[in-house]
Amino acid sequence: MSRNGHGVALVLIGTFPMPAGTRFSRHTHPVHQLAWASSGTLTVDAEARRWVLPTTRALWIPAGMPHEVVAAAHTTMTSLYLPAVPREAPEKWSGLQAVEVSRLLAELIIHLNDPDLGAGHRARGEALLLDLLRPAPVTALDAPLPADPRAREVAQALLDEPASGLTVDAWGRRVGASGRTLARLFLTGTGMTFGRWRTLVRLQAALPALAAGEPLDRVARAVGYETTSAFVAAFRRETGTTPGAYFRPTAPGGNGPTP
Repeated sequence: MSRNGHGVALVLIGTFPMPAGTRFSRHTHPVHQLAWASSGTLTVDAEARRWVLPTTRALWIPAGMPHEVVAAAHTTMTSLYLPAVPREAPEKWSGLQAVEVSRLLAELIIHLNDPDLGAGHRARGEALLLDLLRPAPVTALDAPLPADPRAREVAQALLDEPASGLTVDAWGRRVGASGRTLARLFLTGTGMTFGRWRTLVRLQAALPALAAGEPLDRVARAVGYETTSAFVAAFRRETGTTPGAYFRPTAPGGNGPTP
């Protein structure tokens, strides 16, 4: 963890190599955390929600919030620990918040992780860091888990096997509920239809493979899509962009992905 040898660092940074399957079980921090995969893809579970984060997204985790972190493939987790929230719209940072990691923000984090950085440079960099933190303009593919035990059982099964093509009626029979009841439980428990929830889970499952550079058609089939075009259409519908653009950082001061 980086501390400034010439003064006290406001923002502490820790870098954690995470081989595939590494899990940091449920825990809390006394300060705010910005969890970022500087390489690979992070999965964070908190408040019955699952966030799958490529290198272009980080997750703001407020102080005291229990969370669990998992790496499906080899990942480097870079965590920033901050005692204060960004000055702009502080009310937005009271809960979990996806953050866009632009090219400038990524470079600044690397800069601040230099243990030999002077106090003046560090202070200016930390002030800029807080100014650069912005909510992600597109969804982080958040799929909340339903509370009802029947719906939760189905949700967990789909998280384990996202490519499953079972209908809501078939899932209902497995857990002792009608298809209509199960659909209602997903809608009331997650705020979205069963179909959309399953789409988000499939897209979540695709992110580590996409980040590793696997062919798009192979990734699409692995998460349950018969065609690449159907997968890309679902990805664009939920994120507002294509799979390739989702993994490209925005240029400094830009409004969209770099070429």
